[in-house]
Amino acid sequence: MAFIKKTENFTCGYCTKEVVGDGYTNHCPKCLWSKHVDVNPGDRAATCEGLMKPVEVLRKGGEERILHECVVCRYTKNNRLSPDDCYDVLVSVLREKSLRN
Repeated sequence: MAFIKKTENFTCGYCTKEVVGDGYTNHCPKCLWSKHVDVNPGDRAATCEGLMKPVEVLRKGGEERILHECVVCRYTKNNRLSPDDCYDVLVSVLREKSLRN
């Protein structure tokens, strides 16, 4: 799986924030939602295009990551957190996950 860097700006499909991409941006820093557009990172080959809900914060390889689940096909993918990500939403995701368990 080769990473393809794509610098793209986008409008969040969940909260409508205008997001400035840096080539690694894969979710909205305001609400943490993503969109199911890739088969492999950056290829834009997924046909689903469903919104991906932030469902869990994980620790992998010494770093915290966010797990997204597609609300259409249930595909899951974890992604690196960004320094710009909203801390309050991260806490909310953690809280929601602990309530489900």
